[in-house]
Formats: sequence, structure tokens, C-alpha cells
Amino acid sequence: MANSTKRAILYRMVMPAHVCPFGLKSKWLLERHGYSVDDHWLRTRAETDAFKAEHRVETTPQTFIDGRRIGGNDDLRRFFGRHVPAKGETSYRPVIAVFAMAAAMALAASFAAYGTPLTVRAGEWFVSFAMCLLAMLKLQDVESFSTMFLNYDLLARRWVPYAYVYPFAEALAGVLMAAGALRWLSVPVALVIGTIGAVSVVKAVYIDKRTLKCACVGGATNVPLGFVSLTENVMMVAMAVWMIAR
Repeated sequence: MANSTKRAILYRMVMPAHVCPFGLKSKWLLERHGYSVDDHWLRTRAETDAFKAEHRVETTPQTFIDGRRIGGNDDLRRFFGRHVPAKGETSYRPVIAVFAMAAAMALAASFAAYGTPLTVRAGEWFVSFAMCLLAMLKLQDVESFSTMFLNYDLLARRWVPYAYVYPFAEALAGVLMAAGALRWLSVPVALVIGTIGAVSVVKAVYIDKRTLKCACVGGATNVPLGFVSLTENVMMVAMAVWMIAR
């Protein structure tokens, strides 16, 4: 229950065709920190514009505590000591999410197939599922991916169509490896794209010392090129070698 001594005033847009999501987040955040919220709805565009003009602000929602304007949702998050990512800030969350989900799916598939999550097949599925998930992210916007990929991939810079082919090739190899089918096709594809990718990353990051964004999780993220992309490519090569050895 909110502490009655902690009160906040919140102004947010609640219109028939639009309820501001940041206003909902601000209200939830205040209540979570024990504030009783005096929730003022701005029900029309005219009300919203008048509020902005009166308080000389450009956005809503706006929160006030003890007569002091805290600001919008980002400002409120900072007020409570929460991190607010800066524009272009590096983040490994997309990569962590991909590999964590791939691991969970592999363990689940192993349990369903063999009655235990800890099998050799689970390890194989982890790599192949990760390839599929990474390919899916690239395929969401192949144009953006190809643009970022052309910054460092050695083959793509010599033959641009490869930048468009790569995510489809990775998806194909991942699906076939997950199924354990057509190894004569999946193994060479994984070996070729994985080897070229690994060499390209090593040259760009560790030899040329360039600071670039990684295209491994698509073209709209701020994951830095380096260890993550190198890991993706090494995993593909290792999986191909493992399948040959088997």
C-alpha cells in the first residue's frame, strides 16, 4: 500500500484514441516506490498543448513531487536511481537474450526427446538454434544488416550480393544442423561463412583496430563488433567440424 506521506502529481495523456505508454510507466514506477499518485488526465490535444505551454515543457507525461517538477519518464527513472541508456549506448542484451533462449530451447528439446536436458544433442541444438535465432534477427531487415555487414566482411566488400545471401545461408545451415539432415550441404555452408566471418572480424577489430557495430544480431543494435561476432562464427565452424568428426 502507498505511503500517504509520499505524494506525487502526474500529468499524462489519456485520450480516446491514445493512452500514453510512458504515462502508464510513470504511474507504475511511482506507485512501486510507495507514492500516492494524483493522476491528472490530459484528455484532448488542446489540453495537452495548453499544459505544455503553461509549464514550458515539450513532452508528457510530467511528474511533480513536493512542488518540484521531476520531468518525463526518463527523468523519473533517473530520480529513482535507474539507468537510462544514452543514445547509441553499447548493449549486450540482444546477444545475451539470443544465447539464453537458444540454450533454454536446446535443453527443452533434449528433455522432450530423451527425458533429460543434459545430452550431447542438446549441445548441438544449442549451436544450431542460436544460428537460427541470429539469422532471424538479420532477416527482419536484410537491408540494414547488409549495410552494417559491408563495413567489415571481406567477401561482402568484394562481392556485395554476399551481404544479402549471408543471413539466408546461416538460417539454412542452422535449420539443417538442427534436423541433422543434408550434412553434405549444411557443413560446407557453415564452414565457409563461419571461416570468412571469423577472419573478417579478426582483421577489422584485432589487426586494423577499428571500432564498429556488430551486424550479428541485425542492423539496428549497438552491440560492438568483436568477441560476440567472433564467437558466432567460431561456433559455426566448430559445429561443422564436429559434424564431420561424427
